[in-house]
Amino acid sequence: MKYRVSLAVSFLILGKLSFAGGDIAPAKEPIAVVPVVEDSGIYLGIGASSMSLDNDLNSEEFSAKGIMIQAGYQFNQYIAIEGRYTINVGNLEYDHGTTNNPDYSDYPADFTNLALYLKPMYSLENFSIYGLLGYGEVTLTDLPHPNNPGSVERAERGFQWGLGASYKFMNNLSIFIDYTRVYDDKGFDYRAQDADITSDLWTLGVSYRF
Repeated sequence: MKYRVSLAVSFLILGKLSFAGGDIAPAKEPIAVVPVVEDSGIYLGIGASSMSLDNDLNSEEFSAKGIMIQAGYQFNQYIAIEGRYTINVGNLEYDHGTTNNPDYSDYPADFTNLALYLKPMYSLENFSIYGLLGYGEVTLTDLPHPNNPGSVERAERGFQWGLGASYKFMNNLSIFIDYTRVYDDKGFDYRAQDADITSDLWTLGVSYRF
C-alpha cells in the first residue's frame, strides 16, 4: 500500500514539474547587428598625367609630365560631377616639327588645365567605365618670346571630353586610367591661327571615396 502511494505521489510531482517547465521559453540567440555605413558620395583623387599640345600643320609640339588633382561628388550609380586641375612637373619639352625653331628638352614654361566635368558612368561589380563632358581652360604660361624681353601667356577655354575606366580594389579605393581631349580648334590664343591645334591628357591615378 505504501509503495502504491509513493508511486502516485511521484507521478503527481513529475506532472507538475512538466507543466511548470512548459512555461519556460527557450533562450534566444543574440542577433548580430551590422552597422550601415553611409556613402557620402564625395571622392578625392590624384594621378600622374602625360600632357601634350600639338600643331597639326607643322607638327610642332609641347609636352610634359604632370600631376592631376580631382574632387567629385557622385549623385547615384550613373552620374557624378568632377573638378580637375592638372599642372606640369618640371619644365616642358618642345619639338619644333617642320619649323626652323630649335628643339628644347627643358623648355621653361608652365602647362595647366582646369576643368569641371559631368561624369556619366556604368558599373559592373568593381569595374566601371565612364565619360567626361565639361568645360575648361588650357594655359601655357611663361613662354619665351623673341620680341619680348619678358614672357607671354596663351590660354583657351572651351568644351572638353574624355573616356576612362576604373577598378575598385578596396572598399574605398579605386585605380583609374583615362584620356581627355582638352582642346581642339583653330589656333591657340593668337598663336598658329591657320593650324588645327589639339591638346590631350592621359592620366593614371587613384581615388578615395568618403
